[in-house]
Amino acid sequence: MTQPQPSPDTAATDLPPRLTRLTFHGPLSEARADRIAGRLAGTAPATVLDIGCGWGELMLRVLAAAPGATGVGIDLNADDLARGRRHAEERGLADRVRFLEESAQDTPHGPADLVLCVGSSQALGPLDPPRHLPDALAALRGLVRDGGRVLLGEGFWQRTPTPAELSGMWPGASVADHPDLATLLDLAVAAGFRPEWTETANADEWEEFESAYQADTEVWLAGHGDHPLATVTRERLDRHRAQWMSYRGVLGLAYLTLVPVS
Repeated sequence: MTQPQPSPDTAATDLPPRLTRLTFHGPLSEARADRIAGRLAGTAPATVLDIGCGWGELMLRVLAAAPGATGVGIDLNADDLARGRRHAEERGLADRVRFLEESAQDTPHGPADLVLCVGSSQALGPLDPPRHLPDALAALRGLVRDGGRVLLGEGFWQRTPTPAELSGMWPGASVADHPDLATLLDLAVAAGFRPEWTETANADEWEEFESAYQADTEVWLAGHGDHPLATVTRERLDRHRAQWMSYRGVLGLAYLTLVPVS
């Protein structure tokens, strides 16, 4: 279906703002992010590579905590990269970080002392999740120096979803879409890592993320019911909320700090 477009005289400011309520593009609290950044900075990385960085908030926090470190963030979303550059400038980090609009497949920007790959392992290869995980982990092993660290943020099933729950998730959702946490850790070990630290997003982090993900547009829609994009926007918001209610408490996100085996 062709989506309606705003008329030429519709000002850009009349459109919903994009993700301004999100600090991180995932279920990650400020407190957990600062703990992770501090722990990773404690390994004294000189180089940081962020795969699928978005606006690179976690990378910027690591750089702020690790004076002298430099970072490279890779993503395909130009708007997110521009947001990252603005944040780096505001924090006095612009001379220590580059945000690059390019694919992560076969990236030439490694090996690095620290590799961040949070919710973006699928960007490392052509296979669809979850078949991509062994190859993605192998790619991450090649991108990190011996003695360095990888922070992997990866989805897992907290419990096996029921057929009814799967039917309400993304199109074609199946039990095979994610491993359980134990299997995810086994895959990391098989790829040449040891898990230094294992933690998972909690319910509060998920609710903050999912609410903030939609909040800007929900508020906009409440005041723009007659806008040319109102119908398609309402359908998208309602569809995403229904999907969230289906995977709420079922889909988890693990934050694994991995040490490469020499």
